[in-house]
Amino acid sequence: MLVHRKKKTAMAVLAAVLLVGGATTACEGGKKDDGGKAAAATPSAAAPAAGKPAQGGADATPAAYLEKVKKKSEDITSLRYTMTGTAEGQPVSMDASMRLKPSVAMSMKISAQGQEGAEIRLLDGTMYMGSEGKWLKFDMKGADPQAAKQLDSLGAGSAAGENPGDRAGDLMGAKDLKTVGEENIDGVKTKHVAGTVSLEQMKASLAALTPEARQRQEKSIQKLEGEGIKTMNIDMWIDESDHTKQVRTRAESAKGPMDMTMKFLDYNKPVDISAPPADQVMDLAQLGKDSGSGEG
Repeated sequence: MLVHRKKKTAMAVLAAVLLVGGATTACEGGKKDDGGKAAAATPSAAAPAAGKPAQGGADATPAAYLEKVKKKSEDITSLRYTMTGTAEGQPVSMDASMRLKPSVAMSMKISAQGQEGAEIRLLDGTMYMGSEGKWLKFDMKGADPQAAKQLDSLGAGSAAGENPGDRAGDLMGAKDLKTVGEENIDGVKTKHVAGTVSLEQMKASLAALTPEARQRQEKSIQKLEGEGIKTMNIDMWIDESDHTKQVRTRAESAKGPMDMTMKFLDYNKPVDISAPPADQVMDLAQLGKDSGSGEG
């Protein structure tokens, strides 16, 4: 019963978190990029007074900043970030580590108000969910295509491998793209750019993308449409190394307002992600067979 409840809680939070994360990949410029997602709420696009106006010149346009972010992101091998905010009407927080090269892996520690925290690991095509020495295992490439499809629709399969630069591509498509100013995020000097992105703009970009990017974008758009989201307000803070330091995403969904901020802690540092000890893992497919219809 405890394991079953933890699974349901983890998947509910994962769906909310990856709704934001999926949007991150939605409009990549054809290559792997480096944009971001969201983490603690900071000044929004609608509040430019918090920063100094950006300097003039051809290289000071918001599109130029975003292009640099996209190019820099091609060299990302790993990253760590936090995400906090509200999704589906409940406070959510997450601490994640991701390895992009040479192989893809991710660890996410997530929590929601009033719920027990859980960790999700994605490694070698397998997802592990649990905590405190009790884990559920699901083979994303296993024999149950319908279950794999359901998890993938939540973003579980595509979350690992996402490059934050995709968000820069999203934002470059905003018709109201603007530079808000210069601001300090955790002592780091950044340029703050912002804009509003619609799903129609994301769809319009499909033809220009690589097959891999197009597939990620189509899944992202599908998730957003399923949540009733039509537009997103995106704020991005770019540091002096042309990496995304922070991204805030706001939208109205069918289940309520979403306001999530992703804060990037570091890039290209060693990330060690491993499977839980075998004696602490229960195979979800086998659990389903043993329990028949499962617990309600």
